This record gives sequence, C-alpha cells and structure tokens, in this order.
Amino acid sequence: MVRIRLRRVGAKGRPYYRIVVADQRAARDGAIIEQLGTYDPMQQPPAIKVDAEKATRWIKNGAQPSEGVTPLLRIAGVLPPFKSK
Repeated sequence: MVRIRLRRVGAKGRPYYRIVVADQRAARDGAIIEQLGTYDPMQQPPAIKVDAEKATRWIKNGAQPSEGVTPLLRIAGVLPPFKSK
C-alpha cells in the first residue's frame, strides 16, 4: 500500500520533515516515490508547505495519508475539515 507520510531530515533536537509518498513497508527515512511538501514544527507558527495538486492526485489514486500527515493536509486545505457528529 502507498502512504503519504513524514520523512525526518532535521538535525538532533531540530526536527524538520518532508511530506512524501512511499510504500508503507519502506523505512521511515528510506526510499520514497515523490516529495509533496515540507513541515517545520520549530517555527512559530509551524510552517506547512504542500503541493496540493500532487497530494490530491495521489489521494485519488489510492494513497492513504498517515495519522501524522492527515491533520497537516487538513490545515493546508487538501483534505476537507473534520466534522464531528
């Protein structure tokens, strides 16, 4: 299964992530298929940059966002906001 997930590239104590498309069996920092954006949690407010067109295309093709990426995609406007009952 193909997943949209985070790949850590930051230094020790300075996390920085890339939002990538990868096979779910690949290691966290292993082989990727395509990079969709970046996430910097150290900035105030946290910086989220996502190529919405690429992300939407991958989701339509069956890629599943991970638990960590789903809220980031909602903030970026790629996924619809969560609606509780």
